[in-house]
Amino acid sequence: MLTISRPSSPEPYIRKPKTPPDDVVFPRKNSFTSLSSLLSYSYFNQSRAWLLLSILSVQIILLLALRTIPFSFPHRRHHFPSPYTIHRNNYNHAITNKTDTADSDDCRLGRVFVYELPSEFNTELIRNCDELNPWSSRCDALTNDGFGQEATGLSGIIPENLLPAWYWTDQFVSEIIFHNRILKHTCRTMEPNNATAFYIPFYAGLAVGKYLWFNYSSKDRDRHCQMMLNWVHDQPYFKKSNGWDHFLTMGRISWDFRRSKEEDWGSSCLYQPGMRNITRLLIERNPWDYFDVGVPYPTGFHPRSDNDILQWQEFVRTRNRNKLFCFAGAKRGSIKNDFRGLLLSHCHNESDACQVVDCAGSRCANGTSAILETFLDSDFCLQPRGDSFTRRSIFDCMLAGSIPVLFWRRSAYQQYEWFLPEKPESYSVFIHRDEVKNGTSVRKVLESYSKEEVREMREKVIEFIPKFVYARAHDGLESIKDAFDIAIDGVLRRFKEQEDWDYKW
Repeated sequence: MLTISRPSSPEPYIRKPKTPPDDVVFPRKNSFTSLSSLLSYSYFNQSRAWLLLSILSVQIILLLALRTIPFSFPHRRHHFPSPYTIHRNNYNHAITNKTDTADSDDCRLGRVFVYELPSEFNTELIRNCDELNPWSSRCDALTNDGFGQEATGLSGIIPENLLPAWYWTDQFVSEIIFHNRILKHTCRTMEPNNATAFYIPFYAGLAVGKYLWFNYSSKDRDRHCQMMLNWVHDQPYFKKSNGWDHFLTMGRISWDFRRSKEEDWGSSCLYQPGMRNITRLLIERNPWDYFDVGVPYPTGFHPRSDNDILQWQEFVRTRNRNKLFCFAGAKRGSIKNDFRGLLLSHCHNESDACQVVDCAGSRCANGTSAILETFLDSDFCLQPRGDSFTRRSIFDCMLAGSIPVLFWRRSAYQQYEWFLPEKPESYSVFIHRDEVKNGTSVRKVLESYSKEEVREMREKVIEFIPKFVYARAHDGLESIKDAFDIAIDGVLRRFKEQEDWDYKW
């Protein structure tokens, strides 16, 4: 076995003051000893002494006066305001640094320093929300600190006192949610020397979204990422660690940032040399890339308190479900042997046991209650892969207390290890897609589970609901940890573990 010893840490560079040559001697000045020796001369003339004393007194008075005058320097370094400072009127209170005074037990995993990036990398993108999408404005989707419009259309479907916790949240807004939350995190530090981790608040998904379509060039898609990396690489704390203690949130799937050829889809952000050691939180990760961490898609439920969580859990636990399973989605007509189309046909053929929400067109876009109602009414929900291996629908399904039925292991099991139960069979059903293609009846598989087994799986799903929702409160819930809290704890724990490694490139 090849053993690689950990290189010793280099001594920190300390700037030493320039010293004059040894043969140069400067006289030491002391006003009081000078005056004493002057008064000791026997030939000292009284009038001359009073004159000198007067001059000295005036000098002392001027010196004391000058110390009280404030000076301003025209070339003072400019700091870009943080998003929290820009929007502090919305929050109705200024930044309070709870971090450096937080209990050491609360921050035993470490503290986070948040960079103040130039606004063009985050808040300016939100201000220009009309330009983020080539078809329509995204301003409604980014309102309410990224949670979107209030979900008033759910009235009568969910408990009325929980309505204020529901929004039509877009699936690509995790960058905004994480940024707003981390600015108020208990373990945020304003002193980078105290930091275990450094957060880069770059809205990579918003920045690239406009350029993924039509005839934009690869340079257009890469521009923001390259500019951000140039800025970050100039920071002394990045140079110190080579990025191993830096992380950011990227609000789209990993494959949107993995363009390997100029003519291919997406940006090449994750293939840029400067991204190599930076941990990134993505709604879908590349399972073979250590630096990709999968975090839950944002759902529409954003609890304001522990009580919101507990009440919602009880609501879905006691829900009367009248369908065995359901499927919400649309077939892909352009794909040969489309598996989603196969499931739709199967569900239609078993209409007494399966409920369908056909998402052809825009029926399943943000702002509809049909999907939530269907999940609330079903014991199981079918979750094939979407345009990529994962779907937001998996989390919408579990949020409603429905048990996900998966056909690709990469849809959840290899994605969200920090947020879902360790044993897949405890909360989900897996049927390999090839079995379904070869005639296996999904209905018969699901009917083979006893009522007690279904109850136990549902209870496990309900238990984990807090771990995949994002709270509305900017400083988190009272005692329950949500998806954001778990993600930050996971990153800090990862960085602690990295310190024990024998080798880093």
